[in-house]
Amino acid sequence: MQPEPRVRSRDDDDPVNDDEIPSRLERLAARDIEQSAQPAWRRHTDGEQRWPSAVAILLMIGLQLLLPEGLVVGSRWVLPIVEVPIIAALMGANPGRMESRSVPLRRLSLSLLAVASVGTSWAVARLVNDIVTGREIGSAAELLATGGDVWLINVLTFSVIYWEFDRGGPLQRAIGTTHPIPDFLFPQMATPSMAAPDWEPRYADYFYLAFTNATAFSPTDTLPLSRWAKFAMLAQSAISLVIAALVVAKAVNALQ
Repeated sequence: MQPEPRVRSRDDDDPVNDDEIPSRLERLAARDIEQSAQPAWRRHTDGEQRWPSAVAILLMIGLQLLLPEGLVVGSRWVLPIVEVPIIAALMGANPGRMESRSVPLRRLSLSLLAVASVGTSWAVARLVNDIVTGREIGSAAELLATGGDVWLINVLTFSVIYWEFDRGGPLQRAIGTTHPIPDFLFPQMATPSMAAPDWEPRYADYFYLAFTNATAFSPTDTLPLSRWAKFAMLAQSAISLVIAALVVAKAVNALQ
């Protein structure tokens, strides 16, 4: 009985067929060309820098310190004592671009956002309650200053929320392929021929999104695509509308 012939695998010492080399090279070249033809926000790029969002939260802390005592959580320094060390830790871990994927750093970043959101929610709720219940909150000028302060805190908070969660966050956006469907459709995505080849959304774009949504009470040039993005923009618009309507009405009444 003759032994069965041995089937030689690609791992054996047999040389690769010369006819296969051009086809392999062609496939690799085609893949590289296809990848380079994709817009920057769809392919792997360098990570973003954290400092713009850190500056936004520091500005948010500064605005919270300017609020009247009744609009801050507990003591005036409670939230800054928690937030500033977290910002320092995040900046120390990524002093330049955010390149390393770390679950603890991601959780720390979300914790910072949660603490900042608590301060914003408290300020908005207390301001609305004080106006609705007729509590004395100062002159018309003081009321307008406080209302503008809370309104800007709201804008900064949602700008960081959009930046932190769009397509899984800044690190996932840098990878480019893990979340191919965006949560926000920026104009440069819809018309790539009108954008630079290396364009991709940065924190400034999310701040502009939050600011225009807070002033127009609706999407302007950037559209929310996912449900969470729609509800986040809805919540921000509602908060901005309530602050503007109540503060202006109360200020006008105080002038009479």
